[in-house]
Order: sequence, then structure tokens, then C-alpha cells
Amino acid sequence: MLKQDYHFESRALYPELKGKRVVVTGGASGIGKATAKRFVLEGAKVVVFDYNEKAFNVLKQEIPSLAGAVKVDVSSEESVKAAFAEMDKLLGGIDILISNAGISIRKKFIDTDFAQWKRVMGVNLDGMCLCIMEALKRMRTDKSKDDPGVILCTASTNGMEGHPFYTDYNASKAAVINLVRSVALEHAPWIRCNCICPGYVLTPMQEAEYTQEKFDECNKGIPLQRHADPAEVAALYAFLASDEAKYITGQHIPLDGGETGAETQYRNANGSHLPFTAGEGKRFVFPPFCRLTERRIGVYSFYQAGRPVKKYTERNVSS
Repeated sequence: MLKQDYHFESRALYPELKGKRVVVTGGASGIGKATAKRFVLEGAKVVVFDYNEKAFNVLKQEIPSLAGAVKVDVSSEESVKAAFAEMDKLLGGIDILISNAGISIRKKFIDTDFAQWKRVMGVNLDGMCLCIMEALKRMRTDKSKDDPGVILCTASTNGMEGHPFYTDYNASKAAVINLVRSVALEHAPWIRCNCICPGYVLTPMQEAEYTQEKFDECNKGIPLQRHADPAEVAALYAFLASDEAKYITGQHIPLDGGETGAETQYRNANGSHLPFTAGEGKRFVFPPFCRLTERRIGVYSFYQAGRPVKKYTERNVSS
């Protein structure tokens, strides 16, 4: 298990969430479990969807007030329809959908076979689409401008910029961002739809891919010098579902410890961020309308309108 000296303490903040009917997909672990816990803490009635049925017993022990847990393969239309039918029996409808289920597989694109591509897209994109469709069918008849339905999705900072070794995952999360924007526009003002773009989060999915050494190295490249606690993502979901966020829709919101704060991110050959040193005032200066074509430590080559322009190097600035 990866070690990090930080823990986020959740507390109930939004009384308007009490009694709300909530579905959390991918809710048996990681961000999904933390989100289910947070909404139960807020007094909501929560049903978890997850493929890992073996985790349900532990989940119910950790969240005794959980309204139910339903096994579902979010990439299957038949399975999703059946899961929502079961949810109807448990909750009698839905006010808030947290569409969170997702998978990632670290592999170079050239080594990715089409079966893996379809699997990642099936869970990460088709799963979002199918769950949103089922939620919309119910919300369109139950909700109003004064009491809108809420659909929230887990995208990723990987959907906002390129990352090596996760091409299928990146593409799926970029699609989720535009799916959310489009749903928000089509269904306002009866339904609000947003997504969170987490950066590095300390979840079982992350632990499966990282050694402690790689984890510590990765943290050095994040301005806040750590991974997010899943409960921090859950806290943002609670806010976005609350009345405090009634004027927010169609947005993708990064939660990444400052990772995407720079216009361009720099990585070494294995895909890790270059170290971020707090307080040194290091900036990278870019000519306008240029795209980065080479990534080297300290020296970067740019091309403008297809022609190379002079090299720009790292320099220190005071502000």
C-alpha cells in the first residue's frame, strides 16, 4: 500500500442533500466509495452500482446506511437498464447521478490492441453514455427548473492534455468532457450536468500501477506535492450537487493540486512530470501560437506555422 502523510476529513455541509436519491457508479472503491460515503453523510439515499460484487459486503459494513448495491457492467446496455430498474425499486427515482466508473491500462499506443481499446472505451465512455441516458429518462419527468436534476461525471486531466502510455484512456476522458457539455446544453434548465477532472488521486487503481518510489517521484512534479485523497473529489461532488452550485452547468473542473496550472506540462521520457520546486519562481516563457514539438530538460524547440523558431530555455523570474 502506498504511503502518504495526508488525510482529508469529511463533514456534512449541505442540508439540502438530505433525502436526495443518488446513484454512484463505480462506487465500491476509490473515488466512488468516497463519494457514496460523503452523500450518505449528507443524509442522501445512496445506491451504488459496481461490477465488483465481491466488494459489496465490505462496502455495506463501511456504509451501513447505504440504500443498496447493484452489480452492473456499465458497458452493457442490457445490464445498465436492469440496474436502473432495480434502482427504481430501491429509491423510487433519481435526483443525482454520479457517473464515475472507469478503468485505465498503462501501455504504449503501438502496443495497445483493439480489444483493449474497446474495453476502455466501453467502460469509460459507453458506460457514461448509457447511465446518463437512463438517468435522463427519469429526470425529465420528475425534475423542474426550480428543482433540477444533477448529473456529474468523472473525467480526468488526461482528457484535457496529452499523456503518454494512456492514449485510449485519454481519448475516452476527452470525449466525456464534451459529452457533459452537450448534455448540459440540451437539457438546461431542468438538469445540470458537470464533470470533475481529477489529476493524481490515491485510489486502488493508482496503487495497482505505482511502486512507492514511482509514487514519491510523481508527487515531486505536482505543485502541492501530493496525490489527492478520494474524499477531496467526493467533497467537490457534494458541492456541485448542492444549491451552492445551482448556476454551474456544462463545466469540466480540474482538481489536480495545480498540475494543469501551467499552459504546458513537461514530462521526462517515462511520462513522469519533471520535478516542481516550490518557491523558486521558475517559469517557462512561450512565444504566442506555438506548439511544443520536443521535450528536453531545460531546452525546448518550437515550431510556428511549420517553421522552426529559436529555442527557448528555462529562466528564473521574480514574479
